[in-house]
Amino acid sequence: MKALSRDITVAKMQATGNTFALIDERPPRFQGYAELARRLCDPAHGVDADGLLVVLEHPQADAAMRIFNADGSEAETCGNGLRCIARYLSERDGRETFTLATASGLVAASVRSKDPFEAAVGMGRATFPSDGRAETIDACGSSWTYVAVSLGNPHVVIFVDDVAAVDLERVGASIASDPRFAGGTNVHLAKLVSPDHLQVRHYERGVGRTQSCGSGAAACVAAAIRRGARTPARVDVPGGRLGVELQPGGAFVLSGPAEPVFERTIAL
Repeated sequence: MKALSRDITVAKMQATGNTFALIDERPPRFQGYAELARRLCDPAHGVDADGLLVVLEHPQADAAMRIFNADGSEAETCGNGLRCIARYLSERDGRETFTLATASGLVAASVRSKDPFEAAVGMGRATFPSDGRAETIDACGSSWTYVAVSLGNPHVVIFVDDVAAVDLERVGASIASDPRFAGGTNVHLAKLVSPDHLQVRHYERGVGRTQSCGSGAAACVAAAIRRGARTPARVDVPGGRLGVELQPGGAFVLSGPAEPVFERTIAL
């Protein structure tokens, strides 16, 4: 990041416990977002967040989102981050529908309710790198059966009887960095409580255990549909509740809350 002597305005936001530092780069002013993410997400010297959302101009969309994890790595998309940006834009631009550009393509976002706030964002179609076949992987002395799912970013879904009984910090870190996953993967423990109800815990690459992962929730539902699940489905995550719907065309829509925490000026 080039040397800076001016201040930066940062909005901290959260969506079902997934926290973000958000900066509005319309027009862009900074370089080196990876370094900025590490600094702003730091709990001691920044705002203590899971990731950095960068709002940018885009010629084919109302805005673009770049998402950087707390370690500075860049992700392709982020369902919770998209909802936070939808709220940010709606409060500043006065609109309720948006087209947002991500590294994995253009997505639609809309405000469904303002009190309480709820936004819905398109997550695209789920693809299965191994045609949906269950695979196994060894981690922390045990063998784990998983399904690989992509929603523009990579996910591993492991169905278990009790999502709280697994040491997700250790198991997630081991699987996320396994050489078979080029660039790492997000790891999710899921329990299919009923055909339209899942419980999920998340380990996100570049961050660690998080209270919520929007694209991960959609990936878990996509995998669960092959086990008899149906949508609309509710997904309970440590940070709250998300909704996932499979549209007639095969694309998933994620819905849930997004809230501002504070806005602060930070000297760089």
